[in-house]
Amino acid sequence: MIKQEICKVVSNRQIADNIFELVLSGGISAEMGQPGQFVHVKTGGGFDPLLRRPISIASINEGTFTILFRWQGRGTALLAEKIPGMSVDVLGPLGNGFPVLETKPGETAILVGGGVGVPPMYELAKQLVKNGVKVISVIGFQSAKDIFYEQELGEFGEVYVATVDGSYGQKGFVTAILNDLEADIIYACGPTPMLRAIENGNYAAKTYLSLEERMGCGIGACFACVCHTKADPKGFSYKKVCSDGPVFKAGEVVI
Repeated sequence: MIKQEICKVVSNRQIADNIFELVLSGGISAEMGQPGQFVHVKTGGGFDPLLRRPISIASINEGTFTILFRWQGRGTALLAEKIPGMSVDVLGPLGNGFPVLETKPGETAILVGGGVGVPPMYELAKQLVKNGVKVISVIGFQSAKDIFYEQELGEFGEVYVATVDGSYGQKGFVTAILNDLEADIIYACGPTPMLRAIENGNYAAKTYLSLEERMGCGIGACFACVCHTKADPKGFSYKKVCSDGPVFKAGEVVI
């Protein structure tokens, strides 16, 4: 059930270049359960900034939840200044997340995260391993200074890292690593070019992609985040990323 709640800041720390990990407490955490969902966060106390910011849920615990965000504008700058004891207005959980039960015990799942697409992979990995699934994580960043959650994902299985400039791990993109791996299913979240390359690569029998998109309301009312379906790429058939997604099966929508 979607709730709006004033949550309390438990901790807020910088974990990579302009990347912050914010832990919040509140009853809204009891409504969360599907990895890949997101919350819509009001970053300021008044009407400026006006719009909420959609931020994926990285981890769900009893009474608390964790979100990660990149400091890149006025709204996220305000979030970065939050300290323990302060409050944050949160709406959620929103959207449809990754289908955990699509992977059966004993199967292998590859989790692919690019940049700020990495956070939802932590909760997904946790739930898959709990269900007896073998997890391999492949995460990509621009540079070594941007890397985060490598050790955290390592709690659940092998982790491979790619950096565009080659300053850490495999030089290049995550697809260079995927070429050498085998899996029953792929779950991915990240920038559109990465998702498009994974969709076209046919790396597994089943692939699910979480789209990153600018949003207005976050609940499907404003039509700011629509995308066409593959069945009707230029017509009137569309899906809303915020409410129909953000997770779609590969081939379902045009990316």
